Amino acid sequence: MPVRSARSARSRPTLPGDFESRSSHRADATVDGRWLLLGSGGRLAAYARNREGLLRWTQDRPGGSSWTGPDLFPLRDLTHLSVAQGADGYVHFLGRRAVPKPDGPAAVDLVHAIQYQSGRPLTAWRSLGNPHKDRDKAERLGVPTGAVDDAGTLHVLVRNAGRGLMLRREDKGGKWEAWRDLQGSMFQDAPAVMAAASGRIEVLLPGEEGAGRWVQPEPHTLLERAENIPVAMVPGTAVALETAPDRATYYWTDPASGGIVAHRPGGWVIPLGGAPTGPVAALRATLDDYDCTVLAHCDPEGNVMLAACGTENEGAGLWWSPTGERGTGAPGLALDACGKVVIAALTPDGGLWVARQNDEPGLAMGPSVRV
Repeated sequence: MPVRSARSARSRPTLPGDFESRSSHRADATVDGRWLLLGSGGRLAAYARNREGLLRWTQDRPGGSSWTGPDLFPLRDLTHLSVAQGADGYVHFLGRRAVPKPDGPAAVDLVHAIQYQSGRPLTAWRSLGNPHKDRDKAERLGVPTGAVDDAGTLHVLVRNAGRGLMLRREDKGGKWEAWRDLQGSMFQDAPAVMAAASGRIEVLLPGEEGAGRWVQPEPHTLLERAENIPVAMVPGTAVALETAPDRATYYWTDPASGGIVAHRPGGWVIPLGGAPTGPVAALRATLDDYDCTVLAHCDPEGNVMLAACGTENEGAGLWWSPTGERGTGAPGLALDACGKVVIAALTPDGGLWVARQNDEPGLAMGPSVRV
């Protein structure tokens, strides 16, 4: 699948101080999970964080090239922030907060907020607590990940102090259930989660003795342990993509080769090359009337790399092409309101650039725009 790109310098130069004149907020890192999202009303939004809280950039109109932001939603003492979106378009934010205390370990809890509509304010941040009452154990709580089923129910997943997996979710009335221990040990951060269109949720968690896997046998049931997958992965790099009804393809960084691999439970591990410094971004898109998977990552020099292949046909090979832009962390991938692929990345100075697929065959990207 041909992949082509164009540099922003050929279309819109960045003026000295241009970013500062619009906002003094600079991003430190992207949020975890798919951080470039199509919200209600057909507008895209990009999410990052800094020491002050959550940052958001919002597309001015569906399919447009102009953006506003970043808007800051304050929340101090965050160590991690992840994002999850349901079919209703609501965006859920899950943070790990560690408030320093003078008399011992930090007070650690998880916090949650919702964005119901693109460009609109978030709800208030609310604490989800911590499954551990003991402060020493509470401080060892891992990084939260969220998944939203087809009924709009949020599932919060996090590694506990014993290195097993914990779940907290909303009940049918919207109230939070108690924490559930999904068992396991010797696991690492952070879970990769697939929320299938059917409503079924599946989880993969890296571990020292293979990757742990939890599945819902039917939608809206409790997650159950499945057999571990005997693979090694760099912690924090695994992502999941639904590539067929109720079937996940997982992508992660292989610690032996340093490259990206693809895997569907029950199948082979497929090497995809690349040299990622963080998680790969994965997206399904229709290119030239074919069902394709688009992948992106940042290499050690900060170059943002892009590739595409037939969905579930990674074994036929794919070729990484430089976008001509640099970024930090994991890139973002999304389809806009017109069905075009959009790629985004944080700039080294804490800003954002965005590029949109043009009308040429294959995956041809137009010039990038500094937001």
